[in-house]
Amino acid sequence: MREVLTELREWWDAGESAALATVVETFNSSPRPAGASMLVGPHGTAVGSVSGGCVEGAVYEEGQGVIASATPELVHYGISDDTAYAVGLSCGGQLDVFIEKVDRETFPEFGDVADDIEAGRPVAVVTVVEHPEAGWVGRRLVVRSDSVTGALGSTRAEEAVTADVRGLLANGLTETLTYGPHGERRGEGMRVFVASYAPKPRMVVFGAIDFAAAVAEMGHFLGYAVTVCDARPVFATPARLPAADDVVVAWPHTYLRDEVEAGRIDGRTVLCVLTHDPKFDVPLLEVALKLPEVAYIGAMGSRLTHDERMARLREAGLSEAELDRLSSPIGLDLGARTPQETAVSIAAEIIALRWGGHGDRLADREGPIHA
Repeated sequence: MREVLTELREWWDAGESAALATVVETFNSSPRPAGASMLVGPHGTAVGSVSGGCVEGAVYEEGQGVIASATPELVHYGISDDTAYAVGLSCGGQLDVFIEKVDRETFPEFGDVADDIEAGRPVAVVTVVEHPEAGWVGRRLVVRSDSVTGALGSTRAEEAVTADVRGLLANGLTETLTYGPHGERRGEGMRVFVASYAPKPRMVVFGAIDFAAAVAEMGHFLGYAVTVCDARPVFATPARLPAADDVVVAWPHTYLRDEVEAGRIDGRTVLCVLTHDPKFDVPLLEVALKLPEVAYIGAMGSRLTHDERMARLREAGLSEAELDRLSSPIGLDLGARTPQETAVSIAAEIIALRWGGHGDRLADREGPIHA
């Protein structure tokens, strides 16, 4: 929807109706990814693309029908032996396209959603695209980190979907999820499309040591945009850190301060301090621990290193409340030994703190798995 947001907002504000066609799932070599959108607007207008030209004509016709009937449709497109190039994908791919009517009546929350997207505030739009009961199709939730509006049809479905969607939104992921008809996690029958409007959260790893490559790989796996920063150019190289999205040669505290001033550090950012060298990590942590918003700050080191670091930070004037924000020694107690195992330990702590987990064995606990 982002790529057609301007036109859709103009029509919505004017009280006009449009059909929004969205790719919700792709198979094989389909030309556009999930989330790609096309509008069929008033006065015969068409904006955007769902397939790069292959099926837009058919989608246009379906969209006009959806505007007239106000009944959403899930349409599957792929190559047919009989009509390979008439209404199909010449590339050999397949895609599911969900077409829905959007106006002030069918999507009253759209204005607030558009405001969030334009302002860069994370928001996810969840739409039921398939269900055994036709009345469920098209129902919608708007999920933010601290609120949910809309309804699906049952409390169980809304709770299950909201919990999963918040995980996708935290990582800026757009996906189609499958449940049982009333939100059963192991069932089938209901598919919901989750359109997340948020950039990937950042993981900034300080210290290009051997553990950094493993932590960067784990961060990438979890959906973070990973930056590794080190003041030593001989160590801070893309060749040594292939999983990192960005490798920066700079003094850590200077780089972090510059990123904060540029507005690139926010409440979803995690900071992993692996330098365990006081000339790097003390000035860095002086900056990090005073930030008003950051999801996680962890520092590597032995118990002795930790005690010496804390003493230096107190001498530098940090308060106990600021020091309490530091996870040190970094990670959960998994008995990790190798860089890869240590990266899992760090990732486990980040996940636990994000979602309120305790790090206990689930086999030793009772009650719901998901808080």
